Amino acid sequence: MSNSDLFNNKLWFVTLLLAVFMAGCDDRSSFSFSDVFGAPLVSTTVPENDTTDVFLNTKITVVFSKEMDPLTITTVTFTVEVGGTPIAGTVSYTGVTAIFTPSVNLLIGTTYVCTITGGDLGAKDLAGSPLAEDFTWSFTTGATSDNIAPQVSSTEPPNPDPGGAVNKRAAAVFSEAMDPLTITTATFTVTKMLPLPVTPIAGTVTYAGVTAVFTPPSDFTSDTTYECKITTGAQDLAANPLAADYTWQFTTGPAVDATVPRVISTDPASLATNVAVNKRITATFSETMNPLTTTIDTFRVNKVLPLPITLVKGTVICTGVTTIFKPLSNLEANTTYECKIASGALGVKDLAGNPMAANYTWNFTTEVAPETIPPTVTSVSPAAGALNVAINTNINANFSESMNPLTITTVTFTVTDKALIPVLGKVTYAGTTAIFTPSSALVGGDPYDCKIKGGAFGAKDLAGNPLAGDKDWQFTTGTNKHPKVPLNSAALFGGSGSSAGMTNQGTLTVIHGNITTTAPSTLITGFHDTGANVYTESPLNKGAVNGTIYTATAPPGSDPGVVAARCLLDTQVAFNYLKALPFDYTSVKEIGNTTLASGVYYASTGEFAITLGDLTLDAKGDPDAVWVFQAPSALTVGAPGFPRNVILSGGAQAKNVYWQVDAAARIENRCQMVGTIIAYAGVTISTAGELGLTTLAGRALALNASVTVVNTVITVPGQ
Repeated sequence: MSNSDLFNNKLWFVTLLLAVFMAGCDDRSSFSFSDVFGAPLVSTTVPENDTTDVFLNTKITVVFSKEMDPLTITTVTFTVEVGGTPIAGTVSYTGVTAIFTPSVNLLIGTTYVCTITGGDLGAKDLAGSPLAEDFTWSFTTGATSDNIAPQVSSTEPPNPDPGGAVNKRAAAVFSEAMDPLTITTATFTVTKMLPLPVTPIAGTVTYAGVTAVFTPPSDFTSDTTYECKITTGAQDLAANPLAADYTWQFTTGPAVDATVPRVISTDPASLATNVAVNKRITATFSETMNPLTTTIDTFRVNKVLPLPITLVKGTVICTGVTTIFKPLSNLEANTTYECKIASGALGVKDLAGNPMAANYTWNFTTEVAPETIPPTVTSVSPAAGALNVAINTNINANFSESMNPLTITTVTFTVTDKALIPVLGKVTYAGTTAIFTPSSALVGGDPYDCKIKGGAFGAKDLAGNPLAGDKDWQFTTGTNKHPKVPLNSAALFGGSGSSAGMTNQGTLTVIHGNITTTAPSTLITGFHDTGANVYTESPLNKGAVNGTIYTATAPPGSDPGVVAARCLLDTQVAFNYLKALPFDYTSVKEIGNTTLASGVYYASTGEFAITLGDLTLDAKGDPDAVWVFQAPSALTVGAPGFPRNVILSGGAQAKNVYWQVDAAARIENRCQMVGTIIAYAGVTISTAGELGLTTLAGRALALNASVTVVNTVITVPGQ
């Protein structure tokens, strides 16, 4: 970088800081969120502003940032016009959503202007606060009606989910916006299946955007199997019902989910430049979020440079792990924008009610032109023409850019068998990858056809550009399966020190997940958790657990010993499973400076070491690829002064890497380690007095000794 470039970057940064500081003088445009949760706002509209090809038989809906007074949501305050003339229709309201139902089908190729009236005579919340101003948007119809049945695209908890948290709500994400009047406790039910007797669960159902959430009156019972059902009474905005009832099951463990959600990526990325002016803005979280908390109140965008600072008007919708901000009009060219997502009691929360630890802020700068280049599918897994595909594989597609998650659903991403019968499953999307997860194992030795739909009603990027055409490919299954390691309740834990405890030294340690010991609380040292429980911390030894610390005696007011004992039991079960797997390859001790394909590796010399160089795990395009390393003695990563890394390549994922160690595991200072380590003895990460950071994308689980970390960040991967 030249001196002039460095100067310009510094000047830009100083100017930005000045601008943000000046923004604090203006409540409406500042990012203090001092004005958040005051007057109600419109969070989401269906159809979105400027949408074309809208179906003729659709209803028009508005999702508010908070509950409104139904008496103020009428045909006077919610109007739809053509050429300045209101059309006839009725207005209803439920939850946080207002619905305008036209008396007759909309006209072909016609632009409609919708308005929610603000001010003293407009829509008001339950406290009597009105919208500050009118909210207006428009859309244009196509030439067809909607006769496509909606589908459930994904669920939370997933199906199945052994050992799930007892305090997590159940949720279903639909392939399109639904009629909220049909999403009720009659159409979304939860039933206790085991242990007997079968018992319906009382609860409440909320709906916003494309997500329905079932909230029981109290936590689910531990060690219990529940069945969730969405019936055909659920309808989309064109009155099309689900084609069939949709059911899924999950089983709880004894633990609660207290892990703090995090923003793991954004598009545009922080400090991005040359961003298209017609692009939506997205934030992807570490877990599924509660759509009632991800609103235009909690996700704000401001123009910060050039001055003056102004609030960007737009809409916000949550689609599971991803939240989308759509500006009401194109962004300005050559302009810097800052985005902020609110934390705290009134900020965004996950389905267990956990808020983010702190506000999340990032900025980007636009270019002049809008984006008009169609996205493409750059790779698929299984690959086109692949043979002997595992029958429990997921089907994945990677795109050339970030896509609009609302357009990546079980309607636009389909899999059919050799009889052309659709395979049941769910579709999830994050980053640039869409994942189709079949509800059950595929049939061995059969061909399957995969399709991602393009065109006006298919998959689109964040600027609204569709795939130019359908993407089709085929593969054939074998009879093999990817190993499915039964972590169960242990999946929620970033560290488990058996009966010997867990110790932190340093102030940089963060555990994104729970930690546990079956010993008393005195054997947890140098940590505090999100429940404000502090365990023998000192000014030099403070470690944050963005979850819960479970011991034999804490946290108070719960049954922590049961949780700790179950985690240890489930860890032992997983250890035994990994140890018993037949190995595909024998290996020498040193596996540094190598690239390994997926499989089960056995250390013929007893120990695995990654000391002479980094280890690369190459999935070869298969994100379901699994690595199991069986070490009859020890695992050593790095050497003093020579940190080593485990590098994921070709779509490999941290959640699919396992280290089964018959003795102890040692991760040296400043290494970047990947995978779930289950050691018969202990796990030691870094060295006392080390000031640099060591990371583990996985878990450190010990069966008969302690876990010790020094300035270490452990991030529990999703399952």
